[in-house]
Amino acid sequence: MRLTDEQQTIIREEVRRAFGPDARVKLFGSRVDDAARGGDIDLYIEADGTPDELLDQELRLYVALQRQLGERRVDIVVHPRGAPPRPIDTHADRTGVAL
Repeated sequence: MRLTDEQQTIIREEVRRAFGPDARVKLFGSRVDDAARGGDIDLYIEADGTPDELLDQELRLYVALQRQLGERRVDIVVHPRGAPPRPIDTHADRTGVAL
């Protein structure tokens, strides 16, 4: 995994702050591959909430991560807990690494 311990801690804390303590977060995409270089930070989050609540929480998380991690490219995929999975949800959940 190509995130520092500090970056992992920041992501976990900010996800908890935005989505609550029951949210699950996984890193997926190129940052999971230690042999790759560069790439954005792809996060998969599973949480409870209405679509409007989850969108507000996602935006809050994005802003917090930009402030904490610097101007890095961060892609966030939010899956409402209990909703049918989309292809991206299935891929991210299957290939992602829990943070």
